[in-house]
Amino acid sequence: MRVVYAVDEYPTEDAPSIFLAGPTPRSKEVKSWRPEAIDILAEERFNGQVFVPEGRWITWHSNYEAQVEWEEKGLILADCISFWIPRVMETMPALTTNDEWGTWKKSGKVVLGAPPEAVKVRYQRYYATKYGIPQFDTLRDTLRAAIQKAISRSAK
Repeated sequence: MRVVYAVDEYPTEDAPSIFLAGPTPRSKEVKSWRPEAIDILAEERFNGQVFVPEGRWITWHSNYEAQVEWEEKGLILADCISFWIPRVMETMPALTTNDEWGTWKKSGKVVLGAPPEAVKVRYQRYYATKYGIPQFDTLRDTLRAAIQKAISRSAK
């Protein structure tokens, strides 16, 4: 598995790829969910590329425009966009995630997950149901579906 962090160069080799979409902590006091996601993908033996919109040391990149451009490219390149939305309004409101979901929900390359305690994900769940998007309550189940989607879309 190859992990590609924010503003790193994207690989040129062809392999199944997953973009880890969802809220990014904006302070060091808030723990990111993405290290756990990377661990799960490794445990599930995902042999592809994982695009992580956080810095290598789990921080947000300070050059806003470079960050946004990197994310846009990754969302386009990814075989699967795995949305995990553990929304907590005070610490991880996921406002950018809302925009990304709106842009990509009809693309055929998304899966959606949110823990039961996540707030304000009813809208995303509504559209996931409407468009037949797989949805899950655990990060592991979300990523298992993402692996399958990435592999199947990469094979096309």
